Amino acid sequence: MLDIARDGATLVLTMNEPARRNALSMDMRQRFIEALEAAEGDAGIRAVVITGAGGQFCGGGDITGMDVADFGAGRERFRLTHKLVRLQLESAKPFVAAVEGWAAGAAVGLAIGCDTVVAAAGARFVTPFVRIGLIPDYGLLHTLPRRIGEGRARNMFLSAEPVDSAEALRIGLVDQVVPDGTALEHALVRARKLAEGAPQAIAMTRSILVRGLVEALEWERTGQAALFLTADHAEGKAAFLGKRRPVFKGV
Repeated sequence: MLDIARDGATLVLTMNEPARRNALSMDMRQRFIEALEAAEGDAGIRAVVITGAGGQFCGGGDITGMDVADFGAGRERFRLTHKLVRLQLESAKPFVAAVEGWAAGAAVGLAIGCDTVVAAAGARFVTPFVRIGLIPDYGLLHTLPRRIGEGRARNMFLSAEPVDSAEALRIGLVDQVVPDGTALEHALVRARKLAEGAPQAIAMTRSILVRGLVEALEWERTGQAALFLTADHAEGKAAFLGKRRPVFKGV
């Protein structure tokens, strides 16, 4: 479920499936697409805030739903995802993320696809794709190096180690750290300030900063579709669901 609310000129989108860690399932992605398409044509919306319910931002993609039968099906899966990525990053509206708890995998892409990231003190960020035999997706190969530098992005991608809020602030992954339970409150303050900016200037600035995204997404779509079919990905999924360490063989 995606809750949709308004705070003045700010649209507030809240992922609300706490029992599933607010997983970015295909249904959740479709709901985001519908909300953002409607927002883009609404001049009364001047900013967007994305957050999660239940003290969690988002646990990332739904691993139980990653059953891809062939290469074409893998590429088709990313048609929907990349529509959402482009709606977010190419939007004329400024975005703010309010992160409580965990942001994992694709959820890191969802968070840093926002112009400003407000994180609670207890927030944690992790990109564990290699642990399930996949490459980073949701545009992360494009957005994360631009936000924190290539060296730090490489470390996050390849080590798959969590980054706490203090370290996230130090490296520029987030813009503000606030007390637990107040991320949305502070994000709304940020959004109100962004909403006061000149809409056309904001739109043109965002359009320039997103250059190169389409090429990166096409590479991601092809690479991930191929990796979905590997034995290592099957082992990574089985290990995750079985709560054990994976044993990869490079096939």
